[in-house]
Amino acid sequence: MNKSLPEFKYMTFDVVGTLIDFEGGLKACLAEIAAETGSEIDGERALSLYREARYSDDADLFPDDLVRVYLAIAPKLGLPNDRKYGERLRDSAKSWKGFADSAAALAELAKDYRLVAMTNARRWAFEFFEKELGNPFHAAFTADDTGTEKPDPAFFEKVFDYVASEGHSKDDILHVAQSQYHDIGVSRKLGLTNCWIERRHAQKGYGGTIEPAEFTAPDYHFTSMAGLADAAAAARA
Repeated sequence: MNKSLPEFKYMTFDVVGTLIDFEGGLKACLAEIAAETGSEIDGERALSLYREARYSDDADLFPDDLVRVYLAIAPKLGLPNDRKYGERLRDSAKSWKGFADSAAALAELAKDYRLVAMTNARRWAFEFFEKELGNPFHAAFTADDTGTEKPDPAFFEKVFDYVASEGHSKDDILHVAQSQYHDIGVSRKLGLTNCWIERRHAQKGYGGTIEPAEFTAPDYHFTSMAGLADAAAAARA
């Protein structure tokens, strides 16, 4: 039986895709470039091409890698093969928006839990994401801090060590994320209780996120952050 929500002391969060709408940000920027250069793009096809290009052996840290990714996908989308547009795609991360429910849900959850960000993004980008979300985090771990990216268990171990330094353990953590590949599967293998925020519940496929080798049934499952916040509030009542 799952631990009840009030039993957790920490909630750890994937950021890009769970709290920040990176798919919307990518599609918007690519559509703007297309419009300026006299063409149009299919957003879902762009995400599929992004996913294929992003997870290659020569990938750089995110979102710096968007420069390389743009140059790889631009010819297939009929966009100009010019580095300045790749840099524009990378820099668009500074203005990506949170999902409509993210900031309010995090503000509510922060009243009862220590919120910890766990993002594969670099620290410079996370600083913009954190501000967009209302600065709700007790602590944050980025790819720059850990030297690796999820789903590498070493990323999670860094967080476990931090929680231990505060006198707690991974049993006190609920890990919250939308990515089956980066978060839900590995968190299960590491013995964490997890919560899947199924952001693409009304859409087919995995969008810009790599498809997992196998689906992991989560301990908790919501289609929005608002759903998690409401459930946590109801469990406390």
